[in-house]
Amino acid sequence: MKTSFLRWAIERGEFDDRFSMLYGNKTLMRQKSRYISALDRFSVKYGDGKVDNDVHIFSVPGRSEICGNHTDHNGGLVIGCAVDVDLILVASPIAERKINIMSEGFGFVSFDIDEAMKTPPEKFTTAALAAGVCAGFTDRGCSVGGFNAYITSNVKRGSGLSSSAAFEAAVGTALNFYYNENRLDAVEIAKISQYAEIEYFGKTCGLMDQAICSIGGLVMIDFKNEAAPKIEKLDVDFSELGISMCITDTGGDHSDLSDDYSAIPSEMKNVAAHFGQRILRSVDSDALVAAIPELRRETGDRAILRALHFADENIRVEELKAAMLKHDAAKFLRIILESGESSERLLQNIYSPKQIEHQGIALALEMSARLLKGKNAAWRVHGGGFAGTVQAFVPNEFVEEFRVGMEKLFGQGSCTVMQVRSSGAVMVF
Repeated sequence: MKTSFLRWAIERGEFDDRFSMLYGNKTLMRQKSRYISALDRFSVKYGDGKVDNDVHIFSVPGRSEICGNHTDHNGGLVIGCAVDVDLILVASPIAERKINIMSEGFGFVSFDIDEAMKTPPEKFTTAALAAGVCAGFTDRGCSVGGFNAYITSNVKRGSGLSSSAAFEAAVGTALNFYYNENRLDAVEIAKISQYAEIEYFGKTCGLMDQAICSIGGLVMIDFKNEAAPKIEKLDVDFSELGISMCITDTGGDHSDLSDDYSAIPSEMKNVAAHFGQRILRSVDSDALVAAIPELRRETGDRAILRALHFADENIRVEELKAAMLKHDAAKFLRIILESGESSERLLQNIYSPKQIEHQGIALALEMSARLLKGKNAAWRVHGGGFAGTVQAFVPNEFVEEFRVGMEKLFGQGSCTVMQVRSSGAVMVF
């Protein structure tokens, strides 16, 4: 559609049903304004507001991990969901083999696709992520080509909601639509996104973030066969359990945590190597416990503790799924608390040992415990850990009290009630 027509149609309410389906009715006007603003900014960036481009708009949600903390990278089980914050990408294909992306709040990146394949952009940059997605497509024999794009996102960087995975999926979804007739499914785009993050961006990660952002909904994923993960959609509404999911951003800095993140899968795989295996999922939990004396000499104690977390966390994921399907709120909350305790005690991803003076996650967990004492609630570290966010499941009648209490400590807007979004990466227009 032409930018002028799309803008006019959104203003007139021609697509209100589409917006309501994606975002619900409560934020309808805000989302319409957001899309119109993105169209206007695209037009200014690529044509000084005078060129009426043919454009498409793609939306990719953030994600929340519910159980399965640091299990995906070793073939484990995860329950997670897409959430109702998203990245939107306004794009228009161009003949030139260049990708130009203006990201609201983060500036402009531009690179020649062919040059980036020969000499990848600097690691830990937006250009590296986009170039990595292009490389993932070409490695699969798929086509890539140029486009202009403008991005606005309320999946904040460092929020624990997978902003990088949302960005990767948006670029991948655009390339899939423009140059590959949508041949690749959501899981394949997720794999390409993971490849971009590891090989081009330079951060070790599992497949969970990219998979949930691409697929959407509330899902359980079994990563034992990472080439073909088993994905099961779960038809569960948290409101039916009488609880709301709250995510609190503690404001931590992720910029110097790559080594901390990478150490977790590495140490788990070192334990698996003792048994002649590549990933921990292939190791029997009884054999793991029996081998602790030898493992202490080979891998060190922290690796053992992290491996024990992995083994127990997979069991918890199965138990949590059963509790959710039975609408057993008490069991659900108990398992969430056990998962959080295991992350703190065994996985040890609450703060970085390099930055012991910064313990925002630990403080947020303690405040959650104090605010929710005796209230049939649960709390845990959210996502990768070390900095960023905590997750709490709060009885609906106490949500406002909890939000106010957390925002006194971490600032206005730091605590957000999240809803599950049913759709993953989609072309909206």
